[in-house]
Amino acid sequence: MTSAARPDPQHAPAAPADPAGQLLELSFGYLYSAALHTAARLGIADHLADGPRTAEQLAQAAQAHGPHLGRLLRFLATKGVFRQDGTGRFHLTPLAEPLRTGVDGSLRDYVMMRGDDIFWLPAARLPDAVRTGGTGFEQVYGLPFYDHLAAHPEVGAAFHAGMAAFSQTLSDDVAGAFDFSSVRRVVDVGGGSGGLLRAILLRHPAVTGVLFDREPVIASHVLDIPELAGRWQAEAGDFFAAVPPGADVYLLKHVLASWPDEECVRILRACGRAAPAGGRLLVVNGLIPEGNEPHPGKTHDMLMMTVLNGKGRTRREYEQLLARAGLTVRRVDTLSAHASIIEAVADGC
Repeated sequence: MTSAARPDPQHAPAAPADPAGQLLELSFGYLYSAALHTAARLGIADHLADGPRTAEQLAQAAQAHGPHLGRLLRFLATKGVFRQDGTGRFHLTPLAEPLRTGVDGSLRDYVMMRGDDIFWLPAARLPDAVRTGGTGFEQVYGLPFYDHLAAHPEVGAAFHAGMAAFSQTLSDDVAGAFDFSSVRRVVDVGGGSGGLLRAILLRHPAVTGVLFDREPVIASHVLDIPELAGRWQAEAGDFFAAVPPGADVYLLKHVLASWPDEECVRILRACGRAAPAGGRLLVVNGLIPEGNEPHPGKTHDMLMMTVLNGKGRTRREYEQLLARAGLTVRRVDTLSAHASIIEAVADGC
């Protein structure tokens, strides 16, 4: 073996004790997803909030079939989602706690959203996506993902509710990690319902902001609260064409991963044109690391391949996109596996 072909011991995965068994377990991964989505939809974690219950008691509360529900929960308990005791009752676990409704850090809406047909059916077309370079979603539905959401408002509402649930903690982290002390106006580009802008405005009273997205999306914004009165605007538009001008900071949280490179450059150039001299752009996305270790960014990249024609990217790939758009990277701060802040400045694009 040549030195070029020798595996890096720091990045080589450990050999499994039972390769065949592990491979079979991986092949059944979709069943764990289906079971998790089912438990979320039935509200099982909510029904266990006051204490352990049997499958029959849970089935009565959730209007489900008792024996089937017991088998499903027993299956999830093998992964630490719920726990069955010696009397047959099921308990909440730390993994199941975020499936509750309304608790801090709740992911129930997000887990339910990921089990919708708009994600489930395209995943079955992943082989076609890999063969063609397209997306499984367009093969199933015949049009791009966001066009489908616009045509089906109820589906779009569920999607945006799920994304808001997932993003809330990340929004709070971004609002606290970046120094907004010298910032007077921010524009949240593709900001969805405005969770990030809301977190920034609540934490930094001197800042005003604009939520910029498509009309159906901003219609359900979360900015109209007494604490933010007079400090925000919601503006509809197309971020490929132009964004509101003159802000100190432009935000792009979990936007660029949804689009291929050429479209990303168009979005970035629109932001660069709108920014004044010295204006800054914050790109918030997870960064895919090198090596073979598991990472949420690699999982999210597969989701992009099935549903959108976007992709997860490494730090270097984001830096190259920004350079193509006439933006210079100033610094990169990693907040978590799901979010890094790439700060860039416009250089006259």
